[in-house]
Amino acid sequence: MNTLFDKIWDRHVVQQVKDGPTQLYIDRLYCHEVTSPQAFDGMRSRGLKCFRPKQIYCMPDHNTPTHDQDKPIDDPVSKKQVDTLAKNAAEFGLTHYGMFSKDNGIIHVVGPEKGLSLPGMTIVCGDSHTSTHGAMGAVAFGIGTSEVEMVMASQCILQQKPKSMRISINGKLGEGVTAKDVALYLMAQLTTSGATGYFVEYSGDVVRGMSMEGRLTLCNLSIEMGARGGFVAPDETTFAYLKGREYAPKGDDWEKAIAYWKTLKSGDDAVFDKELIFKAEDIEPRITYGTNPGMGIGITEAIPAEGGVGFEKALEYMGFKAGQKLLGTKVDYVFLGACTNGRIEDFRAFASIVKGRKKAPDVVAWLVPGSWAVDKQIREEGLDKVLEAAGFEIRQPGCSACLAMNDDKIPAGKLSVSTSNRNFEGRQGPGARTILASPLTVAAVAVTGVITDPRDFFPKFKEYETEI
Repeated sequence: MNTLFDKIWDRHVVQQVKDGPTQLYIDRLYCHEVTSPQAFDGMRSRGLKCFRPKQIYCMPDHNTPTHDQDKPIDDPVSKKQVDTLAKNAAEFGLTHYGMFSKDNGIIHVVGPEKGLSLPGMTIVCGDSHTSTHGAMGAVAFGIGTSEVEMVMASQCILQQKPKSMRISINGKLGEGVTAKDVALYLMAQLTTSGATGYFVEYSGDVVRGMSMEGRLTLCNLSIEMGARGGFVAPDETTFAYLKGREYAPKGDDWEKAIAYWKTLKSGDDAVFDKELIFKAEDIEPRITYGTNPGMGIGITEAIPAEGGVGFEKALEYMGFKAGQKLLGTKVDYVFLGACTNGRIEDFRAFASIVKGRKKAPDVVAWLVPGSWAVDKQIREEGLDKVLEAAGFEIRQPGCSACLAMNDDKIPAGKLSVSTSNRNFEGRQGPGARTILASPLTVAAVAVTGVITDPRDFFPKFKEYETEI
């Protein structure tokens, strides 16, 4: 029997080019301000219109400031990119969720929460973390700008079919271990190129037990293992998450959709090109120590004595040494947000640690919701009051300090512990040093000022969960 990936892929094949790629139909194209301008220019120069404009959604996120969004953007480059997207969307008749509108946010947060990303879909965007939408049971992947233009013009794309991989994580995660820790663990095991050429289906006890927010985090980081994308078979968790969302099917269409979605799973006899199985009990809260997401350790472990290519250079950049333990290391900045961990569950987790405590005086904290919908929910649940009482400020939605394309840049030499997805040299600002971690770990660091095991706070965590 075919894998789930085969089922979705085969259903979207328009034609197979002899000795070449597949022409694949695309259900949803997302556009943001950074990778779309040249695509729109290409369409304009050829006198083309978008083939199916109702299947294309645009929103700025990378360049948007996370303060004073009701005022003109100060940075001229950011302003031009944001303004250009708005003009292009208007000219080509596309849905545009502009900055400071209630529908705006990070495109990979807004898509699922509005029910635009649905099981069985093919979804693309000019952004590598498009794999996030795979959590909905979709085949979702990032594409280049020329491919964005191709989809605009034809609602199709030419792609070589990837190989299939299934990663199963079985058992039960320990307290304080999150989906982010699972992803960081997998990256360390596979390395950042270990899944190159594959589309990954995540399965097993741990994945089945994850919330949708957890699955979105896990799939978001698939690209960091080199995978083309990653996804989870839809189940009752998926259906409960989608029910009633703005663009999800309604009435009889909902019942028909559920009937189809329930067929979206790999058979017991499905054959994958590669299968990997991991044990949940082997995973503890994780942090990175180097300059790619695969250079990670358990929070109680020491940096390895030796590593592969670039190991010494990475340690020199980070200011660490082989064999060093990072617990107790002083931290300058913390960042909660990004398309990896900017959802309501992430803010609940952060609040659970900081409730009744105070932000460490020497730490600068940026807490950035992934969308205005997340911001609204934070306030409805009273999490804003918990965070403010602890000395934290909630910023306005956007990609923020995940990458140095807006005002939220970590200064050179400063050490940041971040919930974002990449820790490359200069990713959060020229000369900035980044450690990737979960929202729980970031919260523990925020109140202690040093790298801290979040499990140290668990009595308070349980109390908070009971109250909520």
